[in-house]
Amino acid sequence: MKKTILLTALVLNGLTTSFAQSNDEKNIKLFYKKALTEAKCYSWLEYLSNDIGSRLSGSKGAAEAVEYTKRQLDNLGLDKVYLQEVTVPHWVRGEKETAFILDGKVKTAVPICALGGSVATPKTGITAEVIEVQSLDELKGLGDKVKGKIVFFNRPMNPENIGTFEAYSGAGDQRRSGAKEAAKLGAVGAIVRSLNLRLDDFPHAGAQSYGDLPKEQYIPAAAISTNGAELLSKVLKANPAIKFYFKQSCETLPDAQSYNVIGELTGTVTPENVIVVGGHLDSWDLADGSHDDGAGVVQSMEVVRILKNLNYKPKNTIRVVLFMNEENGGKGGAKYEEVAKQKNENHIFALESDSGGFTPRGFSIEADDANFKKLQGYKDFFEPYFVNSFLKGHAGSDIEHLTAKTTIVKAGLMPDSQRYFDYHHAANDKFDAINKRELELGAATMTSLIYLVDQNGIVLPSAN
Repeated sequence: MKKTILLTALVLNGLTTSFAQSNDEKNIKLFYKKALTEAKCYSWLEYLSNDIGSRLSGSKGAAEAVEYTKRQLDNLGLDKVYLQEVTVPHWVRGEKETAFILDGKVKTAVPICALGGSVATPKTGITAEVIEVQSLDELKGLGDKVKGKIVFFNRPMNPENIGTFEAYSGAGDQRRSGAKEAAKLGAVGAIVRSLNLRLDDFPHAGAQSYGDLPKEQYIPAAAISTNGAELLSKVLKANPAIKFYFKQSCETLPDAQSYNVIGELTGTVTPENVIVVGGHLDSWDLADGSHDDGAGVVQSMEVVRILKNLNYKPKNTIRVVLFMNEENGGKGGAKYEEVAKQKNENHIFALESDSGGFTPRGFSIEADDANFKKLQGYKDFFEPYFVNSFLKGHAGSDIEHLTAKTTIVKAGLMPDSQRYFDYHHAANDKFDAINKRELELGAATMTSLIYLVDQNGIVLPSAN
């Protein structure tokens, strides 16, 4: 009996465990070979990045990306490829922002970018004194001292965190809620240190929210580069009376119609059970969004390309979903779950890639103890590929909406994160920041986990 081809994985039921593992090992090796020798993900990403460019929800680029990725999925010969309508916010940046530190007669330009969802400044800009804070709690303690000033949030990401996503989470509240809290105290603007561990001149975009504030209280909010933040803080210490000027012309337009792009391989044993693999198709507008999340999009497409190319017949339905509007609203993920409930679908597993296209290190898993243990049991299959971190943690923003009739397991591809925030939401998140081999390794790693879950299922609750 030949044991080296993929199709043998479909007839393992009567064989020994060790024999089954041998076939799984061979199949996973084949997935990596396919990804590293004939993958299309790198060329797909090159087109998304260099020919289409930025893909913020509601933009021309987002619409072109929907058409392009659907066309590529159609070309793979999947069982189904379709678009799912979703209404998305449509925020536009407008003219390039300008900002200056005004210290007496000295006028020093610093790089800023409007934060997503922000209002514009007056056409002539805003000039005001600056008050620096390290946290929202410190801001609240200042009370009336904030009135009429620009609040400068200058808490850096904590370099002591080995996991950079932990550092990002620890500093993110000032970007998300800084303008809202500053406005409550009468501030006229908010400037937020970019969420980036290195010192450079790239301001990093990202979403912010005014919450339930009345519109007349909205104040403009912008991110300042880390070098700019260091300089502003230094000048403030020397002269607390300095002023800051900034101008931005962003606006929120009426909601737009867009789409999630979906393709699937229909299950042959339990087609009613759905396994999702995906990433988000939209990106911020400062660059191509090659790492965030063009990489995740093309890796997810590569998963189904590899399986289809090998004539793999899944037990469960395997569905690739390219979600729209993760960056500034999460509407695509929410819409997908809404439709899934309407159709009474049962999702058993979801895998998202939204942490960049760097070397894969493992998976961040959301699961009950039994299923977490089951996924950890696959670690030996991944050891030859230096993928060895199977940890509990956030799986992904798009798949966090998903529920199931009984049990759902979620995982996020976890690449090496040390360089990710050098590019995240910034103007340097371009195709030239992508390493082809690292991107392909991520796709192979994702294919392998999808295969193992499809073959072995998940642990369902006891009938008792």
